[in-house]
Amino acid sequence: MERGRLLAVCVLCWSCSVRVVTAIQRADMFPYGSLSGDMILAEGDDETSRVLSLPRPVYFYDSLFSQLYVATNGIVSAQDLPMEKQYVDDGFPTDFPVVAPFLADIDTSGGRGQIYYRVTETPSVLNRVAQEVHRGFPDAKFTPTHVVVATWENVAAYEEPTRTSGPSNKFNTFQAVIGYDEVDSYVLFLYPEGGLNFFGTRPKESYNVEIELPARVGFSRGEVTYLIFSRTEGPHYSVTSDEQSVKNLYQVGNTGIPGVWLFHTGNRYSFDNIVPASVGGLLATPPTRGHGLSLDTTTPDYPEFEEYPDNTFDPDSQDEEDDYPLTGGDAEFQPAPASDHSEAPQPASPDAPSSPSEDVPHGSQPSNRQYAPPNPPEAAPEEQQPQVPLEVVDVYPPHRNEPPLSPGGHVVSVDEDDVDFDTGVIQYTTENKETCARFQQQCSQNAFCSDYATGYCCHCRPGFYGNGRHCLPEGAPQRVSGKVSGTVTVGSTPVDLNNIDLHAYIVVGDGRAYTAISEVPEPVGWALMPVAPIGELFGWLFALELPNSQAGFKITGAEFTRRAEVIFYPGNQRLSIIQTGRGLDDHNHLTVDTVLSGSVPFLPPGAEVTMDPFKETYQYYPSVATSTSVREYSVVSADRGSESFSFQLKQNITYRDCRHDSSTTALETLQITMERVFVMYVKEERILRYAITNKISPVGVEPTGPELVNPCYAGTHDCDTTAQCIPQEGQAFRCQCATGYRGDGRNCYDIDECAEGLSTCGAHAQCMNLPGSHRCQCQSGFEFGFDGRTCVDVDECSSSPCHVDARCINGLGSFQCQCQAGFYGDGFYCSQQEGQTVRPKSHCEQHRDSLQSGGDGRPSVGAFIPQCDSDGRYRLLQCHGSTGHCWCVDSRGQERAGTRTPPGTAPKDCDRPDEPERPKTHCEHYRDSVQTTSPEGYPITGAYVPQCDANGQYIPLQCHGSSGHCWCVDSNGQERVGTRTAPGTTPIDCDKPEEQERVKTQCEHHRDSVQTTSPEGYPIVGAYVPQCDANGQYRSLQCHGSTGHCWCVDTRGQERAGTRTPPGTATKDCDRPDEPEHPKTHCEQHRERAQATSSDGYPIVGAYVPQCDANGQYRPLQCHSSSGHCWCVDRTGQERAGTRTPPGTATKDCDRPDEPEHPKTHCEHHRERAQATSSDGYPIVGAYVPQCDANGQYRPLQCHSSSGHCWCVDRKGQERAGTRTPPGTATKDCDRPDEPEHPKTHCEQHRERAQATSSDGYPIVGAYVPQCDANGQYRPLQCHSSSGHCWCVDRTGKERAGTRTPPGTATKDCDRPDEPEHPKTHCEHHRERAQATSSDGYPIVGAYVPQCDANGQYTPLQCHSSSGHCWCVDRTGQERAGTRTPPGTAPKDCDRPDEPERPKTQCEQHRDSVQTTSPEGYPLFGAFVPQCDPNGQYSAQQCHSSTGHCWCVDGRGEERAGTRTTAGIPPVNCDESVPVVPTQRLESVCERWRSSLIEHYGGKPEPQQYLPQCEPDGQFSPVQCYGETTYCWCVDQDGREVPGTRSHDVVKPACLPSAAPPTVRPLPRPDVTPPTNADITLLYAQGQKIGALPLNGTRLDATRAKTLLTLHGSIVVGIAYDCRENRVYWTDLSARTINRASMAPGAEPEILINTNLVSPEGLAVDVKRRLIFWVDSNPDMIESANLDGSGRRTLFDTDLVNPRAIIVVSSSGTLFWTDWNREAPKIESSSVDGQNRRVVVSDGVGLPNALTFDSSSGQVCWADAGTKRLECVSPDGSGRRVIHSSLNYPFSMVYYRNHFYYTDWRRDGVIVVSKESSQFTDEYLPDQRSHLYGIAIATSQCLSGTH
Repeated sequence: MERGRLLAVCVLCWSCSVRVVTAIQRADMFPYGSLSGDMILAEGDDETSRVLSLPRPVYFYDSLFSQLYVATNGIVSAQDLPMEKQYVDDGFPTDFPVVAPFLADIDTSGGRGQIYYRVTETPSVLNRVAQEVHRGFPDAKFTPTHVVVATWENVAAYEEPTRTSGPSNKFNTFQAVIGYDEVDSYVLFLYPEGGLNFFGTRPKESYNVEIELPARVGFSRGEVTYLIFSRTEGPHYSVTSDEQSVKNLYQVGNTGIPGVWLFHTGNRYSFDNIVPASVGGLLATPPTRGHGLSLDTTTPDYPEFEEYPDNTFDPDSQDEEDDYPLTGGDAEFQPAPASDHSEAPQPASPDAPSSPSEDVPHGSQPSNRQYAPPNPPEAAPEEQQPQVPLEVVDVYPPHRNEPPLSPGGHVVSVDEDDVDFDTGVIQYTTENKETCARFQQQCSQNAFCSDYATGYCCHCRPGFYGNGRHCLPEGAPQRVSGKVSGTVTVGSTPVDLNNIDLHAYIVVGDGRAYTAISEVPEPVGWALMPVAPIGELFGWLFALELPNSQAGFKITGAEFTRRAEVIFYPGNQRLSIIQTGRGLDDHNHLTVDTVLSGSVPFLPPGAEVTMDPFKETYQYYPSVATSTSVREYSVVSADRGSESFSFQLKQNITYRDCRHDSSTTALETLQITMERVFVMYVKEERILRYAITNKISPVGVEPTGPELVNPCYAGTHDCDTTAQCIPQEGQAFRCQCATGYRGDGRNCYDIDECAEGLSTCGAHAQCMNLPGSHRCQCQSGFEFGFDGRTCVDVDECSSSPCHVDARCINGLGSFQCQCQAGFYGDGFYCSQQEGQTVRPKSHCEQHRDSLQSGGDGRPSVGAFIPQCDSDGRYRLLQCHGSTGHCWCVDSRGQERAGTRTPPGTAPKDCDRPDEPERPKTHCEHYRDSVQTTSPEGYPITGAYVPQCDANGQYIPLQCHGSSGHCWCVDSNGQERVGTRTAPGTTPIDCDKPEEQERVKTQCEHHRDSVQTTSPEGYPIVGAYVPQCDANGQYRSLQCHGSTGHCWCVDTRGQERAGTRTPPGTATKDCDRPDEPEHPKTHCEQHRERAQATSSDGYPIVGAYVPQCDANGQYRPLQCHSSSGHCWCVDRTGQERAGTRTPPGTATKDCDRPDEPEHPKTHCEHHRERAQATSSDGYPIVGAYVPQCDANGQYRPLQCHSSSGHCWCVDRKGQERAGTRTPPGTATKDCDRPDEPEHPKTHCEQHRERAQATSSDGYPIVGAYVPQCDANGQYRPLQCHSSSGHCWCVDRTGKERAGTRTPPGTATKDCDRPDEPEHPKTHCEHHRERAQATSSDGYPIVGAYVPQCDANGQYTPLQCHSSSGHCWCVDRTGQERAGTRTPPGTAPKDCDRPDEPERPKTQCEQHRDSVQTTSPEGYPLFGAFVPQCDPNGQYSAQQCHSSTGHCWCVDGRGEERAGTRTTAGIPPVNCDESVPVVPTQRLESVCERWRSSLIEHYGGKPEPQQYLPQCEPDGQFSPVQCYGETTYCWCVDQDGREVPGTRSHDVVKPACLPSAAPPTVRPLPRPDVTPPTNADITLLYAQGQKIGALPLNGTRLDATRAKTLLTLHGSIVVGIAYDCRENRVYWTDLSARTINRASMAPGAEPEILINTNLVSPEGLAVDVKRRLIFWVDSNPDMIESANLDGSGRRTLFDTDLVNPRAIIVVSSSGTLFWTDWNREAPKIESSSVDGQNRRVVVSDGVGLPNALTFDSSSGQVCWADAGTKRLECVSPDGSGRRVIHSSLNYPFSMVYYRNHFYYTDWRRDGVIVVSKESSQFTDEYLPDQRSHLYGIAIATSQCLSGTH
């Protein structure tokens, strides 16, 4: 007892002394994501990755595995995973190998998180794993060769849609890292701070019980094989046991770093169970109070505490009260409580196996661990520290006969001075805290790191801004690039966006953000115009900051996730936007990927969208910013005019912040003002553009008038786009070039840090200049180390680059391959020396041949071809045949530094050994960086390669080999001003001494900055390069080399107003002094705005730029340079009516005074509206603009400038009929006078209506268009151009009776006078009504029109022209019974007299009632008309002419069950006699299956559970889904899945209706196919088939499993077997039948009973009495019959609620059945004749699904899906015992030779339980995963005791 107290108190004292800090940050996790080469697991609730093949196998426990799988549910496995329901809700152990950092029911559907994984050999990752292992296991000799990294980022728990109002905002992030070599494996679990926000998940099948299972963390070996065929549970190890222990995962750790857990998980030679690391005693998690330590744990036997000589602690001073028991096995080992003040929060250790070095024998002192007396500290008694109890973690060993180990605990020493009792929180000591010394590499290279009490933070250096992890130069414009993907439904059409490009450009100085998305399909492009929030993100990130505010990038940096939802009104369409910041790329550009999913309203093509300025308030919380707003926008379209709509935007932006710096003030709210929103979709380019001007300020800040706002805040300053505007007092400001630029602020130029030696690049790195910055790039053969900055050597040999018969020698920055003895070659290819006739090609020869193998077999002109010697090695001297340069190379063909010589000079002596290597010069670095930009290490064609002399210095004269330009450079390689010469001219003498070097002027800086914008340092084609004179000043006349425009500039290079001239015109005299400067005129401001629409300040190509005169006034004549149109304008620049001329025509004389102004004409109004559709008042490109003459009237000839169509118009601008001509044809003479206009005739109006049915005024193809003569009257003969029918009409266009002729026959002579008109007959009236059913008085296509003879009487034979049916009618037009014939058959002889009339039969009355349901007395289209035989009886087979369904009927016309077939399926033979007496409305297969599953789910299926979806007519819906999830697929008419249609996306698959399935095949005949050579076979029911599973002894023989019988459209539930006649019997829930079939090959099934069955389920065969028994769970009955179906009788129909299983014991004549009435479940029995009914069991049962009889013990056994138990009891209710207590979801069961075989709905398979061992011994999972129902055992001969 003394010893136990002493140990317990020491443990508690240690708990008081431990200091805890916050967990690791996300940035401290191992690198992950796409940029790290990760693969991404598909979204979903239960996804498993494709196999991850390992380069080398890994030891897990003591077994070797060569592949891994990553699963959604927080695990990594060494074998493919079963369905999640088979493991996700169960504890350890699993029956498959598992590494579980967080095993729970996780769901990433709908973009809720990503799961990344990869296997890597990256040195930095290997180094870090090695460091972690050596810290946790100091004695381990471990050097990892490979690492597997799996990361779950922002993943969510599965949620039942019906239980929550919306998705939870709780997301988890964690990581598993598996490092291994040839012998050992170690696993790291990482849980960053804030990474765990939910700690468990609800089981899917919890039956409305509110429970939550905590996540499981640990390892399981899975099942292991012993004695060849037997399997048992392998060892497993748990890190957590309850929710509190899961919460502690990121607060503590076993490596000395909170949130980092390390375990030894496998060894090649011997490994019993997982060994956790132990650094500083910080081990696992606290237990539930009173939870004892299992004696099965593999806890090491620790030495007794008092044997340590340093122990002087007096246990008598402690209280006797037990507070937190440490173990449950020994009362002596109970810790005594410490006083209140000494109990600090304390992560406890799992008593788990330690590393071998920790096993200390009794009486010995450990050498590597010091124990100090744990004296309790003194503190004020009032302070109480938070308490976290100790916990012991359960660890389970394999089942071996090993003695249990003694419980024990770790005791560590912590100095009393290290404990801070004043803070109220637990802290770590300095060596364990996150500090800059350890984590500075997480900061940007433009940031500094600061340590704080709780950790470190990164802060951007002055001149940069960001969150410290990512910093950008202040004032510089920013660029964003990324991809857009997803599926957007426009209207009802889903459109996929497949990684299309997004680019954004933000002018930070004034808050303008331009976003462009390319390759946007047209319907989505128009529809996404209102979705400006896509581009608003970039406006928020880089908004113009007003005082006391900061833009988003300063908070988020470059890594964030923005989730937004846009809800459109009034249609309630929803669009999800997920934008993920991936960091900064190599050019310092922000990378953002966008995923769009959902639906948007349709917008008509050509529509314009306008959005007014608005304000939005952002709320800021730790690590998240949110906002909600409602926007209004207007849509203007040609069809609908102007319409107003709105949408609601809800968004949150999550990011990583640093909370250690308490001095910073947290933001609460800020307001962003979007002053200008411009959206446009360019159809021709398929580009969607957003332009938004953004300012951010505190909420409520309202600037006063523009004149009082500082230009820096108004964005009206004139600072360069690469400069920062710094406000001064009042309206004053100054411009300061952004970091990385220099100049006066109004003109800034990039600083080349590389050339000026300002870079931070270290050894083995080269500097690459970027606009405003630079980056360091490791040289070939090096890569960045763990800190991300230092270049370390790449061990190329680790990837085995050499030939198998060569050895690899790694060197600094390179490697060598040397053939082994007895082989020769270059090391990359080696062959044996003797007997070798043809050696393999060497590396040089392959290199050479690859360059020579162009499309025509010849090398590309100008390409370098390496030269190889006779042995295939690179010749030491290599020369470029085109340029004449020569250089020496090493054995790999790499150029040797300092050996390159220009053409015409003597080459180097390459046999001479290299001088001692000196560091590369700037020139050599530059040259080599260009040379290594291609993967093969050779210059890219056209790239500029600088020339260096022998000392590595720049040769004074540099030339570009491709362009031919030459220039002189200084010692830094910078071009000397004025030395560049064009190709073909003599270069400058660069040895001539320079004039006194002066500082570069502003013009020269400007020019050079433009020239260095490309990596090679030359002007980008099309870019404007300013021209400077000899003194470096701007030439007064500047011209743009690409556009040809010229203009004058002042001394600062600013354009002088009114001096710009277009190409081909005389330039201005720039030496003429400017007039005194005047305020800019309206024209000049208009011109500036047009020119400023692009970011570089020049007009967009094709944009109209107004021309101003010298005084700044509009020139009277204005012309559009792109379209060629010219027009006159007034002083305000408004077009003067009637002055516009098309290209190529003489322009108007604009100096001629206007006629007295007249009111605008209709044409002028029309033209103005067309021109005013764009915001700047000019015509939209492609829009039709009417042409008006000088008087404002419509020109007679109008043409559409874009389409080329021309037509004549009348005075109102209305098109004159027949005058439209297509492009390229001669136009009509519109001056030719029209015939005297007459009112349109009835025929012309009729023709116009027919032609006007399409939007462009042309007839719809196939529509009837009447023909009118020159006077507008109906032509007497009318013909239908599509059908070919012709007929005569009267003057009103009405068809003349008897004149219609079919196509191909002679037409009537319509000029022949009509017979004297007689009153219209009934037939003619009927025909007219049928023809007059359309508004224009003509027959509707497909309508029945009666045929009348010449006298107007009904022709005896009537036919429906559309359907092809024909029938005889009487004089009144009524159909004569029995005369209707279907299409394709000979019609009746209607002249044959009727038989004496008899009374109408029921069928005839039914048929006639349908025919008279319309007012006219004719069949309605689509109505079902029954078919009667000649005797008036119902035809045995009935078909619906519209749907194509056919079925059999009885004498009353009632449908016979099971006979309905859909379109395309051969109908049933209705002559087979199957007596059917319907008892109620017949349900379809789909409906019956649905009802059955609802019963199985207890009447309340969960949202995620599958229920068949049925159409109103009972057929399967084409799209089937799991509950309310988006896991959907297509089915055919029988409910069978169409392969390849499963979708996990938010967009359901587009499926065809089941009436027309994707594939229609005749169903195979259901023949029996029994297994061969099987004495004992299990038969199981699985939906539409019966499977056969042979037994080998008592083992399942899965190799011989096969389908016994396929029953399409069935749902087989109960199954039984007759061993005497070798027959199988089953119930069919779908067809409501009981059936049987012989087990002989080729046998066919037969129906025994098909009447008065509703839900037949359990089935039993009495072999002895030749009876069958079954239960019907809908009417709640038990019935019996003879084996042939005769002698049917009801045994019980009372006191039953849900009868399920039934068995018969033939030997005793006893029936047993289950009733899983949820209120009172029970098992009952009776005699086979229904006597002696009694309850066998009613206590302790839940859902007794399965029932069988143990013939060896005489007991009845059942499997309960509610209690999860398998139990047996004697028939009298005695001897009840539990065989197994943890089943999953049993359904049906049989017993055979001391084994129970049951079907399981959780595993979807057959499970075997041994009666003797009570263990699972085998299982079989069919390839087709679906529920298994009944199970029976078939034997070649009857077994003794057969029941």
